[in-house]
Amino acid sequence: MRSPSLSLARAIADAVLYEGYLLYPYRASSQKNQARWQFGILGPPGAAESGAGEESGLFADALLRAGPLAEVAVHLRFLQLQTRTVERADATGFIPVPELSAGSARWLTWDEAIEHEVPLGPFSLAQLREGPSVAVEIPDGEDAELLRDPSGSAVGRLVRRRRALRATVTLTMDSAGTDYTGADQAGAAGAGDAPLLRLRVAVDNTAAGQTRDKHDAIAQSFIGTHVLLSLVDGDFISLLDPPDGARAAAQACTQHRGWPVLAGPPGQSDVLLISPIILYDHPAVAPESSVALYDSTEIDEILTLRVLTLTEEEKAEARATDPRAAEIIDRCEAMTETELQALHGILRNPHAGEDLGSQATAPPFEVLAEEPPAGTPWWDPAADSSVRPESDVVVIKGVPVARGSRVVVMPSRRADAQDLFSAGQPARVTGVHFDVDGSTHVAVVIEADPAAELQEWYGRYLYFSPEELEPLDPLPAADDGRKGPQ
Repeated sequence: MRSPSLSLARAIADAVLYEGYLLYPYRASSQKNQARWQFGILGPPGAAESGAGEESGLFADALLRAGPLAEVAVHLRFLQLQTRTVERADATGFIPVPELSAGSARWLTWDEAIEHEVPLGPFSLAQLREGPSVAVEIPDGEDAELLRDPSGSAVGRLVRRRRALRATVTLTMDSAGTDYTGADQAGAAGAGDAPLLRLRVAVDNTAAGQTRDKHDAIAQSFIGTHVLLSLVDGDFISLLDPPDGARAAAQACTQHRGWPVLAGPPGQSDVLLISPIILYDHPAVAPESSVALYDSTEIDEILTLRVLTLTEEEKAEARATDPRAAEIIDRCEAMTETELQALHGILRNPHAGEDLGSQATAPPFEVLAEEPPAGTPWWDPAADSSVRPESDVVVIKGVPVARGSRVVVMPSRRADAQDLFSAGQPARVTGVHFDVDGSTHVAVVIEADPAAELQEWYGRYLYFSPEELEPLDPLPAADDGRKGPQ
């Protein structure tokens, strides 16, 4: 029987699989979508050496202790490139074109991807000690979809082509030492006194033939490659926070292009994820994240608001780019005010309620009461009633600046990229903040930003020091704190 933890682990595995698949603004013409497929790429042999692609393999060591009936199931997951070509119909047949329109419909030439999960095993301990090597073969393919105008006449077709993929998954197991009994970690029955075992999982692209160029290389690559391991009658051992008796064995484990972490719900240790992205044990998708945006390093609220500011023409291009992009646009447009509000202001304490070594899910921070609890340090900003960003004033070049003032943004040379994009832009001050170190930070929204009112409504501001701002008003304007959508 397979572990129910495996299905829960797939949520984060899917986020890994599609990381960077398509980035905001989700259009084929966007510069950031010209170089895709950045994570977990196993290129064909020789591609890395020629500069056309990525290395062909990955491997990672895992630690486990196992009972007499232990079995390990392996799930290899990846994307296969699928080239979608638009072809226009004419008297001689079909001619490839970059795009085609008919009525309100629009189609673009684009690279899609097909999701694959290849289950291998389960393997007993005896089989793993023999070092099994399993071939994985994904066939090539070609499909055609006829395109019609509103009257029903054929105007063209979409042709989707896929190259065959080939790989080998190799499993090797040996002893990792006998100094660990598992007494400090509850686990499977019969596994408590078992010695530590080290399992190495290696995946290698074995495509044959020469690689001509980068597109040829990616067409023969395994994309977003990662591995889920499910263990019956045993426990995987955390390599990030191993028990005392397993620390030496954990330090001896190695990995290349794959990062092993415990997956599934906290407190369980029967599922391991080997990820191309560095993660922590028991990673999880935030419950507020209701739309797959394919950029898990970003904040869902910001991306959602950005999607809502796209013009109708930009949204139409995104929908024509990829069905997954169309789903993003549709889901964001359909979000209610309650759903949008749920994305905002979530702060979780990663240590609350934890015992040393506990992996329990931490509850959100408690909201401070009007009167701070006894013992609250003097510098707690929530306890300092004298700090009022909505009315505090800072003097910049002799001009008082407060909420409602207009300024020009002049970022320093050490500013990040987002700040530099705002250089020379007029902005409206939304508050003046003083931190515990005595520094002053001025919160602003950029006037030319089409999402300015939404940003202010949600409390998403850019922050600059007074030295990075040039006053536009001789005196602070009256508080015109604009209300967002009601």
